[in-house]
Amino acid sequence: MTFVTRLTLQSGDRAALDGIVEDIKSTAERKGAALKGPHSRPPEKLTVPQHARLHGDDERRFSSWEYTVFTRELEIHGHDNLARNIAEQNFPDSVHIEAEVEQIHGAGRGAN
Repeated sequence: MTFVTRLTLQSGDRAALDGIVEDIKSTAERKGAALKGPHSRPPEKLTVPQHARLHGDDERRFSSWEYTVFTRELEIHGHDNLARNIAEQNFPDSVHIEAEVEQIHGAGRGAN
């Protein structure tokens, strides 16, 4: 039975994101882990309205705050301890990470 860990990293700071992804890649290579990715999603441009006053009766606004979110996806096959260690790292506040673990059963199992 093998585990596949999917890591999704997002940040508005592209340099910090790419630096972390490179660290993960080099660690996986050093440990001999099977790594797929990084796969890049298209950058997502977001706009947030900024109200000039706190109460809802006032329609005055500042110009909207615009920012871009960059996303990278990686998959680690097997090497459960490596995947766990990467997911538990202290990343900078500017980088958000999500980990999803899937259990893969070998061929020929469970088909009776």
